[in-house]
Parts: sequence; C-alpha cells; structure tokens
Amino acid sequence: MTVERMLSEEEHSTTLIGRVLQEAGIEYVFGISGGHTARIVSSFGKHKNSLRMVLVREESLAAVMAEVYGRLTRRPGVMIGQGPWVLGNGMIGIIEAYLSSSPMLLLTDFSDAPLFHLHAPYQQATGDYGSWDARRAFGAVTKQVMQAHEPVAAVQATQLAIKHAVSGQPGPIAILFAQESLGPVKPDAHPGLYPTRYYLPPPPPPADTARVAAAAKALQAAKRPVIVAGNGVRIAQAYKPLVALAEAAGLPVATTASGKGIFSETHPLALGVFGTFGTEAANACVGEADLVLAVGTKLGPSDTAWENRDLLDPTRQTFIQIDIEPRNASWTFPAEHVLQGDAGPVLLQLRDAIDAAGRKEAGERRVAKWRKEKGYFDQPGYFAEDAPMLPQRIIGEMMRSLPDNTIVTCDAGENRIMMTHWYQTKQAGGFLQAAGSGPMGFAIPAALGAKLVHPERTVVAVCGDGGFSMTMNGLMTAIEEDIPIITVVLNNMALGWVLHGHGPVATEFKDFDYAAIARSMGCRGVRVSDPADLRRALQEAVDARVPTVIDVQTSLAQSFADITSALAVAAAPKRR
Repeated sequence: MTVERMLSEEEHSTTLIGRVLQEAGIEYVFGISGGHTARIVSSFGKHKNSLRMVLVREESLAAVMAEVYGRLTRRPGVMIGQGPWVLGNGMIGIIEAYLSSSPMLLLTDFSDAPLFHLHAPYQQATGDYGSWDARRAFGAVTKQVMQAHEPVAAVQATQLAIKHAVSGQPGPIAILFAQESLGPVKPDAHPGLYPTRYYLPPPPPPADTARVAAAAKALQAAKRPVIVAGNGVRIAQAYKPLVALAEAAGLPVATTASGKGIFSETHPLALGVFGTFGTEAANACVGEADLVLAVGTKLGPSDTAWENRDLLDPTRQTFIQIDIEPRNASWTFPAEHVLQGDAGPVLLQLRDAIDAAGRKEAGERRVAKWRKEKGYFDQPGYFAEDAPMLPQRIIGEMMRSLPDNTIVTCDAGENRIMMTHWYQTKQAGGFLQAAGSGPMGFAIPAALGAKLVHPERTVVAVCGDGGFSMTMNGLMTAIEEDIPIITVVLNNMALGWVLHGHGPVATEFKDFDYAAIARSMGCRGVRVSDPADLRRALQEAVDARVPTVIDVQTSLAQSFADITSALAVAAAPKRR
C-alpha cells in the first residue's frame, strides 16, 4: 500500500499547521496572537469546528494551560505567541513541562525582518549581531528546537515536533517560524508533505519479559513490599494498571508529592504522600519495606526526605524501577531490577506474572496497621472553629463539601504543602500540582486547562493570596471562554512560606478583598471569615457552574515546619 500525499491543491502553510494539529487529535491552542504567529492564529478560523483557540491575557497562563493539557491527555499542549514573550512570560509553563515530562508544543517565531536581519531590527531573535538568539534560549528549556525558514519546513517542523514531544520521555518542543516560512505550498512541493498520522510514534514496546519475570520473582518473595509512585503514572495515564497491580500483589501505595492524585487516598492500600511532607503512615511503611517498586518517579531529594536512609536505603531494600527513560533508572538509588517501558503496560506485565492468592488482604492489613498507629487524614484541625480559619479547617471543609470526582489544582508556597499533607483525594486524577518547578501562579491556569480536558468534573484552584495576585487575570479568560472553575484563596495577607522560613521582611500584604475583585470581572465572589459559612460557600460555588472566587480569611498560626517530617529535618543539608 502506498502513502498518499498531503495536498491535492495549493494551500497556505498557516492553514496546514492548523490541519496538522487537527490530524494529531489536538483540540486546543492557548496563547496571544502576535508577531508572525498572528498569521497562524488567523488561519485557525478554518478549523473552528475541531480546533479552539483560547485567548489569554498573559503568556504565563497559556504556558501552564498547555502544560496541563499535555500532562492530562498525552497529546501535546500547544502554546502560541511571539518569540520574546513566549519565552519571557511563558517560562513557568515551559520549565514545568521540561522538568515534569509533559508533552508540549511552542509555536513561536524569530520576529525577523528578512531584508534587515544583519542590522539589528526591533525584537529580532535570529542570533545575528544586535539580536537575541531564540534558538539558544529555547534550547535550554526544551527537548528540541526546530526552525522553519520556508513554507514546506513550517509544516514538516510541526509534524516532527509533535512526534518528538510524545516520543520516549515526553517534553516541550519549540518551533521558530521565520517570516518567509508562512506562505503558500504547492501540491508537488519538494520535499514532499504527507499526512500527520505517519509521523505519530507507535506505542512503546513492552518491558523485556525476562526482566519482568525476575522482578516479579523478587516481588513475590518480599515480605514487606511497597509501591512508590510518581507523576510518571499520570503522564502515562496508568491509574487503572497501578490499582490492578497493587490489588493483585497486595502492595501498599505511597506517592511522591508530584504524584499525589494518581491513586485514590481512600483506597484500603493507600498511604498518601511519603517523604518530606508526607504522612507518618506512608513514611513508616516505606521505611520498613524490604522491597520498593518505584514507578514513574525520579526519587528526587525532596521526595525522599533528603535521601534519609531510614526511609530508603538500597543496602537493605531491593529496588525495582519502572521508567520510560533509561537515564532515570538507577539515578538516585541503584535498582537491582530495571524495567524500561510505559508505566501502564509494564505494571500489567508485572500483575500477570504475580501469584495473587491472599496477597491483597495481607497488604490491606499492613496499611490498616500503620494508619492506626500513625494516623491518617484524621487531623483534629479539620473541625477547628478558629477565626481566622486554620488551613486544616478549610481543607477539611473542602474534603467534606466537594464532589468525589473534583480535581484540585495547587499553587506554590505553604498552601500547597498543606494541601499535599492534609487534603485526601477520593478518585484517581483528583489532584494536580507543579511536578518539577513549583512556580507561584500555577493553580488558576492549571485549573482552566484541567476543566477544558474534563468539563464534566468540578475543578478547584487552591492558592494563597500571593499566587492569586499573579494570575487573577486568568479569571477574565474563565469568563470569556466559559470555563467555570472555582478558586479558593487562602488569604493570610502574607507569603506564608517565606514569612515562616525567613522572617517578616518583604513578606506581608495589605488586606485586599479578592472576592470583590472577582465580582468586578464578572465572576461570583464570596468572602468568608466565619468557619460556619465555608461549606455553604463551597456548595453554592459547585452548583453555580460559573467562575467563582471564595476569599477565605486564613490564619498564620500553622507553618510548613509543623508538617515537615522528622526524617527530612534529620537529613536536610545544614546551612553554613
């Protein structure tokens, strides 16, 4: 069977770029029209039934929305805009995609003026004298930078960028369009153009069967095995395979902070997050394990309580590691059994190689023991009547009031640490935070992206007043694009993390009424100071199905230090 050509008549490369995205199953493009990319944006009108351009008010929101779209769908999230501002303002989402392995496509430009490129034209990014070098700049934070200087290359670069973004360990790819690349393409163009489906990579192969058998044998022989699972499970959409293996092999499941939400924390095998800000039950169970199955995690120092050997130690624990990127295996801890492959299929390979008789019940008994001894989402502060409200009370009210299938997105700072430690997820996929870079201003655009991917689910952004202030313009996009997210602001009039860690200099804010600001944009806005009013505010926000901000007067009485594991305190590098 022969391969057909892409074109039967002349078309413009800008139209073909939209067609490539459509053929790859990409539904959204996030950004601001500008520079040469404005011509690409204008062409999206020809694909309006299958490709939606989401206009934002600042590039950082587009970058985070694209990163989250990629993380939740396994298809590249697409950000578009002019070169200097995609890089300058969009960096938080780009770095996050790079460090968290989210497939992402940056459609941007050189902002070049072809006849004058040697004379330092305004904004130019070609790297000539008097210009800035977009290729080098984007190269530091992406898997690959591609450039297109003529129309055929503009189409091919888009196809290949999609391929590279999702192949192997996913990540962001930048395409730099020169002005002359946005022009007509003839059907007999040379090099030739072919349909995008031929460029999409096949599913990754299964792990080596002999290695799987050896790992399964070790797993079967272990007396106290445990799973440590990370954000890679989310990237692989391997929620169900993780449950299948855990139940078949009776494996308690702890997650990294960035992996929180990949396994329901109400499941009888769940231990919650382990490590620096983990639950005591998770840390105790992982610490006593004789075998650790690490899946989709780099086992970074903040996850492992600064590599405290009472938690993880390859001299007394057998390690099995599953990762799609071979360089990630035996990176921070040597693994005796390395299974290279996509997390979902490899987890099922292990499940099929295990004799499951009686193992689930034994694993559940181990988890129940540690929960009883160490406590598990039973914080008394969930019902505290203090005003301003304790963070635990706010979090407890969210757990009681929000639907089970809610997706919560978190910002950076103390609010995120407290959510990681105290908020109990009830369904897989119900929690999302920055997995690699931890930027402030993440929660609102992440919620917008998550709501577009899952319109049927309630989506709540949780942020401090500092993070809210950075991206509250995302509420304009929520109104304009009809994206009904809920934003809960833990308003303590401070950068809590910095205040508690370093003191009061340049850490405190005035008391702004964020609910009133939200109302001025057209959102619902509610200010809550009495704990008794929070449940009603949350329930009404869920029922309203319009963008809503709940500004909660929050106490500074609790600190991140209160929930930092003693393991992390003991092993943390000491300041000189």
